Amino acid sequence: MWKLLGLVALQTFFLSGGNMFLKLAMEKLGKFEWTWAYFKTVLTDWWLLACGVSFGVATVLWLYILKKFPFSQAYPLTSLSFVFGMLAAWLVFGESIPFSRWIGLILVVLGCFLIMK
Repeated sequence: MWKLLGLVALQTFFLSGGNMFLKLAMEKLGKFEWTWAYFKTVLTDWWLLACGVSFGVATVLWLYILKKFPFSQAYPLTSLSFVFGMLAAWLVFGESIPFSRWIGLILVVLGCFLIMK
């Protein structure tokens, strides 16, 4: 079952990475407009490309996980995306994380280990 945990950790890493790239892209892009110039900017944005690639890798990994492992174990483990998302918020975006959220994060990780039992 450690193989499942490793695969889900990798899948949720890419899923969270896709969301991080999406946030970076949205911060860079200006106000939304229904113009060709705006959509040209969107279609040529490297952060959005990284977002798509990251989501694509996460999806392929998820397809493999769903095929090979019990859904009742695999799906709850996707809560690891909360761990990667909060770490990205702290490390990449410089957000202040209150102590109560760190405790919540520890509880999520402990829950994942209980699901693996």
